[in-house]
Amino acid sequence: MEQKKLTLKRTALGIELGSTRIKAVLIGPDHTRIASGSYKWENRFKNGVWTYLLEDVWQGLQSAYLELIQEVKEKYGVELSEVGSIGISGMMHGYLPFDSAGRQLAPFRTWRNTSTKQAAETLTSRFQFNVPLRWSVAHLYQAMLNKEDHVKDIAFLTTLAGYVHWKLTGKKVLGVGEASGMFPIDPELAAYDSRMLGQFDDLVAPFGYKWSLKNMLPNVQTAGSEAGVLTEEGAALLDTTGALQAGILFCPPEGDAGTGMAATNSVTERTGNVSAGTSIFAMIVLEKALSNYYPEIDIVTTPTGKPVAMVHCNNFTSDINAWTGLFAELMTAYGVNVDTEELLTVLFQQAMKADPDVGGMVSCNYDSGEPITGLEEGRPLFSRMPNSKLSLPNFMRTQIYSALATLKIGMDILTKHEKIQLDSILGHGGYFKTEHVGQQLMADSLGVPVSVMKTAGEGGPWGMALLAAYSVNKQEKQSLEDYLSKEAFSSEEVKTIDPSREGMGNFAKYLVRYKEMLKVERKAVDRLK
Repeated sequence: MEQKKLTLKRTALGIELGSTRIKAVLIGPDHTRIASGSYKWENRFKNGVWTYLLEDVWQGLQSAYLELIQEVKEKYGVELSEVGSIGISGMMHGYLPFDSAGRQLAPFRTWRNTSTKQAAETLTSRFQFNVPLRWSVAHLYQAMLNKEDHVKDIAFLTTLAGYVHWKLTGKKVLGVGEASGMFPIDPELAAYDSRMLGQFDDLVAPFGYKWSLKNMLPNVQTAGSEAGVLTEEGAALLDTTGALQAGILFCPPEGDAGTGMAATNSVTERTGNVSAGTSIFAMIVLEKALSNYYPEIDIVTTPTGKPVAMVHCNNFTSDINAWTGLFAELMTAYGVNVDTEELLTVLFQQAMKADPDVGGMVSCNYDSGEPITGLEEGRPLFSRMPNSKLSLPNFMRTQIYSALATLKIGMDILTKHEKIQLDSILGHGGYFKTEHVGQQLMADSLGVPVSVMKTAGEGGPWGMALLAAYSVNKQEKQSLEDYLSKEAFSSEEVKTIDPSREGMGNFAKYLVRYKEMLKVERKAVDRLK
């Protein structure tokens, strides 16, 4: 079989460190996937902190990249020695502090940690701007309130994407979208808000630290700018074969929210997207500022700095995945080996056969705390009435409804209180892999059409590769919005599913029961230790 030709200089590499998978995607000049590699990993709950070890970061990156270059070798018969550009993405928010010698000062605290309530409430009140529990500045201030000894030695504070980018390029920078999960951004300047930086310095002055927050944070850059090049040390870190050459251009590192916007072409006003995986978040690009600030709504930005209302839920598919694992274990005990992805598809399909009232059952999918509903910890629960009809379809629909419920509670603030109009939402992530099911149930829950592109399965790593390609391929003064529409998505296939009247009614009734169940969840958090 004759191998296809590949011009390495015309490719772009996107790497994303997600919550359950590290994935690398290489795209060609037509923005389609050439090759990919992935590595499964899981967070650890260690000493009361949800974390990942940095050793695992590099093992995962190297494994995913090695799988990618092997696919390139098999398909094209060439060694991947260079690419046109590279972009790094990761889970937004969290806390990664380093001293002046580059030593890590505390375990990586991920977005999943909800132990920063005191700090977040104080900062929100001081700034008159919502500072979520998972934002880097909330973690920093909480560490100060906790009198953690390492705080005095911090010279650099960054996110997971910022850390990897720093190690590969030597540059301490972030894309503006990712930076907006560390500290509030001034949308007019696409930079950290100077007024709030001053307010923070005044607030922490009594602690007597010698550092200032402004000097501790990474520099902010917007999409399309050059954010460094691959160093010799960085090339050796990423590619264990030694083939990758230094000098490759990097675009600004972005968070998974920004890559989701790029991957769904949702970077213009009045567009929105939902990224659905271990966690779930909806991103709505705003035409104007909200009339007020809300603890349930984050204000972040697009990769170009436009303000975005973000509804972020810490919990989405973890409980579904746990039940799927239990069913798979049962089948293995029965002597049947089953692929977990195939089993998930079957279970999702069964959900479409559920009774309108899902048998009168209800569940809570909270593995961890959930700020939108005011819970600092989670206790997964499943409850049924004595007369409930316990069937597989009813059980699975209950699980999916539960996963969608918290997102709906947050979205109602935007649609009902702020009167934001949504024509449709673009979905991407593992939740949408089963055709029709997740899309229909999400449309019913949110009450708006949900669209999925053919490339939705590519997800964030592909979106990061698009941002990397934009940094080297854009025409003079060409905007990201124009580049994505004309170059990357000009012939994209989109499938849209409208909400059904019956489905919206069924979900609305479930949501009433779900909100009552949250009172039980709060008791469970208090009593079950």
